[in-house]
Amino acid sequence: MKTSDTVNEIKPQILESRIKVPYSWSAGEVGSHFLIQLRDHKKILGLRCPECNKVYVPPKKTCGACFVRCQEWVEVGPEGTLVAFTQARAPSPVHPVEQPIYGLILLSGAGTALLHLIGGSPLGNLKTGMKLTPVFREERKGSILDIEYFRPAP
Repeated sequence: MKTSDTVNEIKPQILESRIKVPYSWSAGEVGSHFLIQLRDHKKILGLRCPECNKVYVPPKKTCGACFVRCQEWVEVGPEGTLVAFTQARAPSPVHPVEQPIYGLILLSGAGTALLHLIGGSPLGNLKTGMKLTPVFREERKGSILDIEYFRPAP
């Protein structure tokens, strides 16, 4: 018997199961400040690097390019430019809505794009470079989903 014949005789074994590992974690000093401002004041904030002046949104405590601590809070947006987008068509319990459209939005004054939901327009009407504006939830809880979605600017 050849080795290749042996390999062909092996049947794959599949065990379907589900592992549930509930957990929670702190948003930390930087993330908490960002989410509290979003919740309480509908303000989108970023952190500016003191070396290269890049404004990180969502905020980062340390600049990824300069490796220095970012401490200057900057209000950005609320309007932004759609950099890229896609629609998730496969159902998943992690999606906040059915068949969500996700977009990378470069908010006015930011140096990095924010990944968020796009709404208020069918997929076929979206174009990179278009201006978007956030739609905030009436009841905010301190989550990035306090911005319900971004929609095309009027």
